[in-house]
Amino acid sequence: MFQAPSVFQRAPLPPATRESEPRHAQTLTATAPRPAPGTSAPGAAAPAPAAAKKRDPYFDNVKYLAIVLVAVAHAWEPVMDGSRATRALYMIVYMFHMPAFILISGYFSRSFDMTAPKVKRLLTSVVVPYLVFETAYSLFKRYADDSPDMAISLVDPFFLTWFLIALFIWRVTTPIWQAIRHPLPVALAIAMLASVSPDIGDDLDLQRVLQFLPFFVLGLLVKPEQFQLVRRREVRLLSLPLFAGALLFAYWAAPRMQLGWFYRANSAQEMGAPWWSGAVMTLAMFGCALVLTVGFLAWVPGRERWFTVLGAGTICGYLLHGFLIKGAEYAGLFDHYTWLSDPVGLVVVSLVAAVAVTLMCAPLVGRALKWATEPEMNWAFRKVSARR
Repeated sequence: MFQAPSVFQRAPLPPATRESEPRHAQTLTATAPRPAPGTSAPGAAAPAPAAAKKRDPYFDNVKYLAIVLVAVAHAWEPVMDGSRATRALYMIVYMFHMPAFILISGYFSRSFDMTAPKVKRLLTSVVVPYLVFETAYSLFKRYADDSPDMAISLVDPFFLTWFLIALFIWRVTTPIWQAIRHPLPVALAIAMLASVSPDIGDDLDLQRVLQFLPFFVLGLLVKPEQFQLVRRREVRLLSLPLFAGALLFAYWAAPRMQLGWFYRANSAQEMGAPWWSGAVMTLAMFGCALVLTVGFLAWVPGRERWFTVLGAGTICGYLLHGFLIKGAEYAGLFDHYTWLSDPVGLVVVSLVAAVAVTLMCAPLVGRALKWATEPEMNWAFRKVSARR
């Protein structure tokens, strides 16, 4: 203000044929050359419409599970003080949940170019939701939190809307990353420079945009068969001691490490650390996040589950759950019910957040909010001829 285990259980998928944000699942399209208009391929029957496009349940599962982790982690923030174990879990989740989301976003942006249809989709599915929800969150804070001085600023993202503006910037620069020879090292160098540059400021949350950039670029480079490798049984088994070791380390580091390193919203100097530590931590956090993301992706089911259909509505779950979290804070719920910081309370908070974001991802909610998250807006764009 952006978000998996198993992958493909069928044949390897062709490269993504259209861009998509975290809320859209991959579509499978035929890879055979298309016959010229008015002709048909020799000996080929007319393709069945249902076979032309098919959502891959794996990526819907990834997005749903990632958005649940996002909501639960946000719900932990007001109540985890005093609980070292919860803070350790929070650090583990924050290490990989947004990197996983961003990597998948990059994967579905591989075919983005600056053609009119894709620019239109970028504007209607990313820019418009950003404008709507940035305004909505600002007004919500002004009136629900009794903050009359709260201004509506479209260049200073509020709470979780940073992901939308970041996705816009990342996707617009996709042709650049696909053109240069070594995109990932360049993206890492930019992230390292950002982490030691306190003068970048808060506009458009550029610190986060630049420091999370390597995960998006990595997503552009990932191929379908590499997701298949992630889903191998050996990777799943290796991920178990990996997460156990990460949890032990996080428990040790919980009282010693600043959470700002996980948010990537500030430079090292702004967190009171030596300037050189920003570059070191950028590389270290990238490596740790990548390893945990692989472990997470290894355990996501590749077949359809009861929650698969919810993966297409993660944009609604992402943008709406913030109202629940912030509303509870503004109402003083966490201060009044101090038992929510106890072990039982933390379980209750986690379950409420998970159930709430699940309901927010429901298709009915997606249809109701389509005017804000995916408007048609044909009136605002020129018509482009088929020949062009």
